[in-house]
Amino acid sequence: MRFLIHLICVIFVLLLSVNTTVFAETNNKVQFKDATLTTSNSHLLLFATLDNNAQTKLEEALHSGIPMEFTFQVKLIHIRKNWANEELCDLEFVHSLKYDTVKEQYHLQLEEQRNRTMIFQKLSEAMKIMNEINGFKVIELGKLIPDSSYELRMKASLYEKTLPMNLHYVIPFISLGNVETDWYNIEFNY
Repeated sequence: MRFLIHLICVIFVLLLSVNTTVFAETNNKVQFKDATLTTSNSHLLLFATLDNNAQTKLEEALHSGIPMEFTFQVKLIHIRKNWANEELCDLEFVHSLKYDTVKEQYHLQLEEQRNRTMIFQKLSEAMKIMNEINGFKVIELGKLIPDSSYELRMKASLYEKTLPMNLHYVIPFISLGNVETDWYNIEFNY
């Protein structure tokens, strides 16, 4: 029991040393850029990149043991004239980044790629992949109506990961200041 109390105190001090206000300051600096829709033989594919200028500010928090999650939300809407629009899909996937302090490696997990895990030695390399949506399958082409209008909407929520071992219940006054992009819209005809 004494060990547990000591461990909680050490974690508490580490968490207080992290500059958590850094997350809230980046709100207007995170946005989508270079978004493209294309088709494969069977699916509508999404490619996009987040312009995230907070990379250097996040390194301290990541090295302190706070994992990062980027949650991407993608909606596809069929725009119909004289009728209410129809939402065809509302999808969500997560990119998770953790730092292994023993091996000094970054572990990136991409949920949309069957939870594929990639290992990097440099944070810049990990963040490049973490900020990318690369060939995400939005919907099967057979579900789209030819000569119709559609709108794809996407949004990213950054730094949403809770504290390790649900410490946010023990230390409720520490907030990581979640950051969200604005909705990014792409209108297209199929």
